[in-house]
Amino acid sequence: MQELYFTQQLPISLDEAWAFFSNPANLKEITPVHMGFVVTSNHHREKMYAGQIIRYIVKPILGIPLNWCTEITQVVDKKYFIDEQRFGPYAFWHHQHHFTEVNGGVLMEDILNYKLPLGFLGKIVDAVFVNNEVKEIFAYRKKILLERFGA
Repeated sequence: MQELYFTQQLPISLDEAWAFFSNPANLKEITPVHMGFVVTSNHHREKMYAGQIIRYIVKPILGIPLNWCTEITQVVDKKYFIDEQRFGPYAFWHHQHHFTEVNGGVLMEDILNYKLPLGFLGKIVDAVFVNNEVKEIFAYRKKILLERFGA
């Protein structure tokens, strides 16, 4: 299993950060265009809630569409939320999003644990491709968020 940790500080209020990141409609904006990311589920409420199901189509390899379904399993308002894959390309996906008010803005922390299927073959695919792709996605998010909210 892989564990990745990412942080970013933005000069925005905790309320503004929470409003942006807890809205599934904003996921496309912070995902690289080449991923072909589209939220396909409907009926999302204004506030995220535990039990919320979010469905996507993503095209991470050669433009081949993959269906992905995550559940928001835990939410503590303006502190953290957790999404877990229910169906999709990973054998295991657990993503924690933490928000802490700090001097001059908000500190965001992402803790991602994932595992690919297919045993030894999955480990090779992860080492050659997936781990770097996931890190590039978070680097892209960091860049887009700096452009949107400033440093």
